[in-house]
Amino acid sequence: MTVNDAPNNPLYLLVDDDAVFRERLARALRKRGCEVATAGNADEALDLARLNPPERAVVDLRMPGRSGLELVRELLALEPATQIVVLTGYGSIGTAIDAVRLGATYYLSKPADVDDLLAAFERGSQPVEPAIGQLAAPSLARAEWEHIQRVLADADHNISEAARRLGMHRRSLQRKLHKLPPPA
Repeated sequence: MTVNDAPNNPLYLLVDDDAVFRERLARALRKRGCEVATAGNADEALDLARLNPPERAVVDLRMPGRSGLELVRELLALEPATQIVVLTGYGSIGTAIDAVRLGATYYLSKPADVDDLLAAFERGSQPVEPAIGQLAAPSLARAEWEHIQRVLADADHNISEAARRLGMHRRSLQRKLHKLPPPA
């Protein structure tokens, strides 16, 4: 029996343009006995998935070329049973909702380690029912940042169009986008 045939050791596909981060996660998964394939962009990932569809995929949201959301759609078109965790350093509620609507199992913000990923795959297979007391209102800065991310996604990441929709100057929007997201 190969590693890929073992029920507890599915084939993972890690897709992230940050080679150091990608290889660190791959090494940690391999130490746990998992078979891992890695790719630096959506095209490489699709080539690998066509040869050997993964049971689980970890997809970075923002990469050169096509986005992680597009890759989620295409991976699920190849193999609908693939579990996908979307991973990003630019997380927002809007992109998390988009990822889950497209079929992602779960959504994680960076930094994340292998334990976070494995827990996300486990949580993703269970129904989510947050308690009302656990839902906290985001800060004003976080709400503004999430709104900007949502409008930007709706404008297909066209900064000029997003700025027009937000009623602000394009350069002001660019300055806001270069900042790190505020804490939730």
